[in-house]
Amino acid sequence: MKKLQPWIYSMKLDGLFILSPPFVSLLVVFLLPGLFRAGEGIPVFWWIVLIVCIDVAHVYSTLYRTYFDRDTFQQQKNILIGIPVVGFVVAVILYSIDDMVFWRVLAYLAVFHFVRQQYGFMRIYSRKELFNKWYYRVDQTAIYMATVFPILYWHLNAPRNFNWFVEGDFVYFRAEWLLVIATILYLLVIAAYLVKEVVFIVKEKQVNVPRNLVMAGTFLSWYFGIVYYNGDMAFTLLNVVSHGVPYMALIWVYGKKKTEAGTSSNYGKLISRFFTRYGIVLFLLSMIVMAYVEEGFWDAWIWKEHKSAFSIFYTFSFQPPKEVLALLVPLLALPQITHYIIDGYIWKVSRGHIPFKRS
Repeated sequence: MKKLQPWIYSMKLDGLFILSPPFVSLLVVFLLPGLFRAGEGIPVFWWIVLIVCIDVAHVYSTLYRTYFDRDTFQQQKNILIGIPVVGFVVAVILYSIDDMVFWRVLAYLAVFHFVRQQYGFMRIYSRKELFNKWYYRVDQTAIYMATVFPILYWHLNAPRNFNWFVEGDFVYFRAEWLLVIATILYLLVIAAYLVKEVVFIVKEKQVNVPRNLVMAGTFLSWYFGIVYYNGDMAFTLLNVVSHGVPYMALIWVYGKKKTEAGTSSNYGKLISRFFTRYGIVLFLLSMIVMAYVEEGFWDAWIWKEHKSAFSIFYTFSFQPPKEVLALLVPLLALPQITHYIIDGYIWKVSRGHIPFKRS
């Protein structure tokens, strides 16, 4: 049974950093209901941990898969240069039309990215199964329903005590009949997946542990983070940790596999050390520093909400006029925009380079 499990790197690493985050996050929410159950806003300490150290930091992990990887950069040079340039131009145009148009497009782009990541992990952990069209369709429908239904519920049951980026970035509308239909379909898809999995286990005489954990973790984190709880803290913890930690783990595994294969020279001597057993600390710190700098400028120039955490940046603080904001906000958001677009592309066109462990 153990040999059949399609781990990306190993049972221990996959289990700790890719599969367990949604379950650990949910356990924390259950143990601290007063903090997570409802209410708006996030305490500064938690905001630093969740937003800066995980959410924004995971965006910068993409650098180690693209711009810092000489092979990938040379192979995809035009794309890697073109996407941020085009992304910035389009973002400036959208913000110039209306700042809410910009935030709305960015929010839905982010949702698409989050949804596709869960689909991607599901497919990775299904890669060793013999292809069966019925199995594939049920898995595909289930992972999309696990993510899309909570988002649809959010749209149909607004207002909530949280936003994706800013207030009003989603388009809300009331349609009770549609919510009823969606809920019925949601339950039917869960039932279909369970039936399919029983058939799979009986016929194939195996249990795909990581795929089922991805499915269960996605259903639980998205449902409880968006539908069951109506609190900014619960949404942020379940959303950010379940998405950011596995992504950073996947990037680190990619770098480590390259190092083990003797191609660490693609990163240079310094960065290649990040993918050693203890170098992971440097890997994480590098991303946190970049995230802290970005958020410092966001706070000093745009939000002005966490001065105590970014006091040094307020030395450069000013109130940008509207014309400057149309350039400044897209520039600050460019790492996110590039991450959202480039992420789906690099894994799609380079599937042969995904660091699967042949076990």
